[in-house]
Amino acid sequence: MSVLSQSESSRRERIVPLVLDHMIWPILLVTLIVAGFLVPDLFRNFRSFELVLYSSVPLGLLVLAESVCLLSGHFDLSIGAIAGFSAVFTGMLVGGCTNCWSLIGNPYLAIGIILLVGGFIGFLNGVMIAKLNVNPFLQTLAFLIIFSGAKTALTTRPVGDLPAGYLFLGRNSMYAIGLMVAVFLLFAFIMRYTSFGQSVYAVGSSEKSARAVGVNTDRVIIMVYVISGVLAGLAGLMLTGYSTIVPPDIAENMVFPAFAAAVIGGVSLFGGRGRISGALGGVLLLGIVQSALQLSGIAAAQIEMAEGMVLLVAILLYNFKEDIRSRILAGETA
Repeated sequence: MSVLSQSESSRRERIVPLVLDHMIWPILLVTLIVAGFLVPDLFRNFRSFELVLYSSVPLGLLVLAESVCLLSGHFDLSIGAIAGFSAVFTGMLVGGCTNCWSLIGNPYLAIGIILLVGGFIGFLNGVMIAKLNVNPFLQTLAFLIIFSGAKTALTTRPVGDLPAGYLFLGRNSMYAIGLMVAVFLLFAFIMRYTSFGQSVYAVGSSEKSARAVGVNTDRVIIMVYVISGVLAGLAGLMLTGYSTIVPPDIAENMVFPAFAAAVIGGVSLFGGRGRISGALGGVLLLGIVQSALQLSGIAAAQIEMAEGMVLLVAILLYNFKEDIRSRILAGETA
């Protein structure tokens, strides 16, 4: 092989993985163009675009929660159930409706409680997985079932009469969007520039190797699930502010769209690879698709089917990317 051919091969081996890692952005651009053409009302003015972003905030926080888990080589099926249970439980504490407990009068304390509830459930997930070696699929599936049922057991009626101070973050679109962007920026910085972030990637790449170089893998896994739980609780808060009540079915069926957005955004299903910025791209893509379908007058059941198709496309796209990556690595070792 000539020097020139070797140089071209080396350049391709550098560029192609980079393109694969950022594939979400050209896909998002094409989706924006197609959606804008087929559903003109979607981007009729700035307010329309703002509403698309606003409606994507709760999902965005769940996508971030799932992405952090996936980067560590784990996943969390219970994020939707945690968001829903945290919202119902805290709503019962702070609400003034007839079926509420009305035990807390300070709305800002209630915000702390919803995050604490989510974080504590995440902590239980982490301890079961890290210390007791419970399979993440079985553990988080069990909590999905438990807390989905617990949410319904608390109340079968909407929880309302919530204080304005408790709702203000999720009720104001600019606050909610700003919060989502700030949280994504914070975790992008943490995952790239802190020792904890590097430890998460190390554990996701190889838990055994990470432990061999001195990483406290149990602590990292527990912290990952605590973070996931807190973000799920925050998503529950945003959903509450968005609707100003807590319906009994809050946050149901959100875990799989969160998976889809994370995978479409380039986060590896097997850990150790992916970017928080890509996950945000996945959120925007799924938010645009959902909003376009809703504005088209498609029934809710059909929208759910479309979201399932998006998840399937995400998995196929992931397999396609991994196949190309494997071929490149095979070429390097040949």
